[in-house]
Amino acid sequence: MRKLTFHLEEEYIRLDDLLKLNGCVDTGGQAKMLIQGGGVKLNGEVCTMRGKKLRGGEIVYVRECDEEITVAGH
Repeated sequence: MRKLTFHLEEEYIRLDDLLKLNGCVDTGGQAKMLIQGGGVKLNGEVCTMRGKKLRGGEIVYVRECDEEITVAGH
């Protein structure tokens, strides 16, 4: 598993936007399918809300690309 840190520039980032910016998916449609298919965990729990607002301190695991992304506050 690869561990990464994403540094917020705003108050929050949406889960689907994080996956696109991180390169796990290329499009919003791919992000939607991955998230709604149960392929993403937020703080250890499966999250199916693609518009979930992520703030500093949250941890996202993406099964598809075997990455754990820690969201760091701005």
